[in-house]
Amino acid sequence: MSRYRADTQLWPKRRPGRRERDSYADAEPRSFWIANSPAREPAPPLEGVTEAELTIVGGGLTGLWAAVVAKERDPARDIVLLEGERIAFGASGRNGGFISSSLTHGISNGLARVPDEMQMLERLGLENYNAIGVAIKHFGIECDFIDSGSLTVALTPTEENWLADEVEELHAHGHRAEFLGTEAVRAQVNSPTYRTGLWHRSGEGTIDPVKLCLGLRRVAVELGVRIHEHTRVTSIERTRRGVDLVAGAGTVQSRGAVLATAAFPGLVKAIRTRIVPVYDYVLITEPLSTGQLSEIGWDQRQGVGDSSNQFHYYRLTADNRILWGGYDAIYNYGNGLGPHLDQRDATFARLAQHFFITFPQLEGLRFSHRWGGAIDACSRFSAFYGRAYRGRVTYAVGHTGLGVGASRFAGGVALDLLDHRPTKARSLRYVRRKPLPFPPEPLRWGVIQLTRNRLAAADRHGGKRGVWLRLLDRHGLGFDS
Repeated sequence: MSRYRADTQLWPKRRPGRRERDSYADAEPRSFWIANSPAREPAPPLEGVTEAELTIVGGGLTGLWAAVVAKERDPARDIVLLEGERIAFGASGRNGGFISSSLTHGISNGLARVPDEMQMLERLGLENYNAIGVAIKHFGIECDFIDSGSLTVALTPTEENWLADEVEELHAHGHRAEFLGTEAVRAQVNSPTYRTGLWHRSGEGTIDPVKLCLGLRRVAVELGVRIHEHTRVTSIERTRRGVDLVAGAGTVQSRGAVLATAAFPGLVKAIRTRIVPVYDYVLITEPLSTGQLSEIGWDQRQGVGDSSNQFHYYRLTADNRILWGGYDAIYNYGNGLGPHLDQRDATFARLAQHFFITFPQLEGLRFSHRWGGAIDACSRFSAFYGRAYRGRVTYAVGHTGLGVGASRFAGGVALDLLDHRPTKARSLRYVRRKPLPFPPEPLRWGVIQLTRNRLAAADRHGGKRGVWLRLLDRHGLGFDS
């Protein structure tokens, strides 16, 4: 196995070989979170015509939180939730299981777009994060939530400088954070690749996202929400009363609707032009033995990520597996989306190669699950909001990662917009403005591939951003993964 070269940005140039591919050859090709969830009967699909005051489209975390929050605000409100597949089928069931207070995909990303609003957004984000913890406890949702903080590690001298700046940003925005030298960071998690680290100790944790979804589903049903799975909404029609949502053999005549459709084709034009499905891939190991755990430490069980543009993220599960994902972000021409894209051998092989470089003491460990899924990416890298059908429909989409925590906030904002409810969030430019749309194909494909290429080049050249990336930064379109 090629050794990591600590003085460069580069992972090995050689292609992964048989050893790497053998490590995941027998892995189950689906999300560990979904595979590890209890079997259950799906809610029946919608048939015929029904009425509702509020209809929510999407059974992921944003839609589920919207349903629960709406019932908490008004227990008598008649609510229907429609999911095209199964609850947690999409990004909510296929992510890394990290939960963050950030609403803007990190402070740096927010400062590049709405610097004057970041103090308020970070305050709202921490309030939202704490409210999730309160709700989990109040409703008795067993979802392996650990408020452990997160660890960002530097693999090169340039990344060390970035971490030093990030510590200052976190302190300035009300967070607890600690810079760790080489010995200190390796005492937390033992990898020969680490130079230094940043322990972000507030508003960061890990969770089982599918258990959270199923817990919210239970709560929603107990509160009186009517849920229909395998009910894909295909069209919306404005009526005198509100809107009709048509889904196969069924229709909901509703006063209003919230769309929480993530990367799936948007039902309004403002979503379709601003969202691209970007595929992310994950491996997860067999459970580590006591001896293997002692080799790497990780007593605090933080989520970990490295600092490059093409970054890895990883964490321990409740049964001591290592989830390892990221690095590649794959856009398929024409907004390609579907189960045939959930497996990608080239990415799994590269992930395995990088895993054993990061943890050489775990050589011989095998992966038990491998999967991929689409992230709803937008040009500002965080959720955006809006109204359609003369205000009778609202939406919250575009999380681009870090949506597990932000989903509750997003669902609440979509409800605020629908109900014309005055809140601090609604007054923010961050909520009122939308990201720039993506160009049509084939220009869309070319722009995304050029950006991915230039990000990789920046990693190879000590983080130096070339002309193309600087142009994107200047127009508030900077990409960081």
